[in-house]
Amino acid sequence: MKPELILSVILGISIISYLFDQILDYVNLKAQRKDIPAEVEGFYNKEKYQKSLDYQKDQTRFSFITAGFSFLISLGMLVFGGFGWLDGFLRPFLSNEIILALVFFGTIMIISDILTIPFQWYSTFVIEEKYGFNKTTVKTFITDKLKGYLLGALIGGTLLAILIYLVNSIGPNFWIWFGLLAAAFTLFVNMFYTSLILPLFNKLTPLDEGELKTTIEGFAKKVNFPLDNVFVMDGSKRSAKANAFFSGIGKKKKIVLYDTLINNHSTEELVAVLAHEVGHFKKKHIIMSYLISIIQIFFVLFILSKMVFNENLSIALGGNQQAIHLNLIAFGILFSPISAITGLLMSMLSRKNEFEADAYAKETFDGKALSNALKKLSVDSLSNLYPHPWYVFFHYSHPPLLQRLDALK
Repeated sequence: MKPELILSVILGISIISYLFDQILDYVNLKAQRKDIPAEVEGFYNKEKYQKSLDYQKDQTRFSFITAGFSFLISLGMLVFGGFGWLDGFLRPFLSNEIILALVFFGTIMIISDILTIPFQWYSTFVIEEKYGFNKTTVKTFITDKLKGYLLGALIGGTLLAILIYLVNSIGPNFWIWFGLLAAAFTLFVNMFYTSLILPLFNKLTPLDEGELKTTIEGFAKKVNFPLDNVFVMDGSKRSAKANAFFSGIGKKKKIVLYDTLINNHSTEELVAVLAHEVGHFKKKHIIMSYLISIIQIFFVLFILSKMVFNENLSIALGGNQQAIHLNLIAFGILFSPISAITGLLMSMLSRKNEFEADAYAKETFDGKALSNALKKLSVDSLSNLYPHPWYVFFHYSHPPLLQRLDALK
């Protein structure tokens, strides 16, 4: 395929993807309804429900602006050969392919982030602030940025360097060895995320002795869940929104509760939420998701191995010669339709798993407590109670609230 045709395909995919996402956002916005569902009438008054509708509108309208800005920048880089120009600019100064790729992607990531900082700032300090969610200080915003840069350079840079090295030294069979590395890295993150990565951004404190901890430990023992420890995370440091999760693969599991979750829910509701999370473990959702992600990684890398040495991909992006880093960008766009399909299938599986985890919580603890917890979480986060079915189909990893409540009945 000639470079001109490759560029046309890349542009076509980019434009169609952008327009499709904007249409979905638009129909989802128009699906809003002003009547409060009977299931949550006791938790929502008219004033707060109207606030949730306004929140959804502000978020969606702002996303039109941010998505449009990012699309125009990306389109300009493709049409005017910006990626190839950057490669040509850096190449005389950097003869090593690995260092060249690292500087190339590092430059793109930093410039891209700098360009979008005003939008991130507005989202955090204007929209989220307006609706009472933002707890982030300017200092936290800046330090999060710096930590993100450092972590991205350390982890992303290392993985990229290894990928480039394997491509150059092994050739087309690089995908096998890098796939094994990626599988091991994914397992490592799943096992040690709470211990090594999360503390870089949040403070984790062991849950104090008391009714909540006793009830959690009692439930874990009842269902034979290998609980290692229960931590409280200072989620209120950044947002008033709440969450809970557990991490770890193997015999020891760590449960993490946001402090905002503890402040807004009863003991029964909190344990019901944790019972849902335990349901994912008991139903083998965690290990199955991991195995499927590994299959996806090997599949993507195999397809990449068939394209990464194609010089026409680099030329299509404005390059003067084959460059692995240019081919990675071209591949990412060309592969995105397939990625969208696999992502859609994973979302469908995820929604099924959520229903199963809800059912497990109902069977082993209390369905009514879980229903109340879900209602409070939805109300407190001003979530969309009437998302458009097509928006749910393409974007939701969790079923909408009303569907979950109906299933719990």
